Amino acid sequence: MSALVLVVEDEFLIRLSTVQMVEEAGCETLEAASADEALAVLVRRPDIDVVFTDVNMPGSMNGLELAQSIAEHWPSVRVVLTSGKVIVRDKDLPEDNRFIPKPFSSDQVARVLHELAP
Repeated sequence: MSALVLVVEDEFLIRLSTVQMVEEAGCETLEAASADEALAVLVRRPDIDVVFTDVNMPGSMNGLELAQSIAEHWPSVRVVLTSGKVIVRDKDLPEDNRFIPKPFSSDQVARVLHELAP
């Protein structure tokens, strides 16, 4: 698999760990520290396949709002939401997106990326 995954996480060490897991799953990565930064990256990089984002982040929108924006503006991009504080139900996600709770494992990351990536 050679999908391009944008990892969106405001906590540096968690973002670093997540990037490593995504790369171990065989994907290329880009990074953003907020939803606002992620949207700027999405505008510049139309080749992104999956956005892997935390729900709780500082800035103008959270991860759920980011997922809704992606569904509206980039419908082919899939989103993986994650949180250690809230549980997101499938019915609250845009179609064909996923939620995995923190802490997540490398196996969970690889499995969800293989499900979603082209």
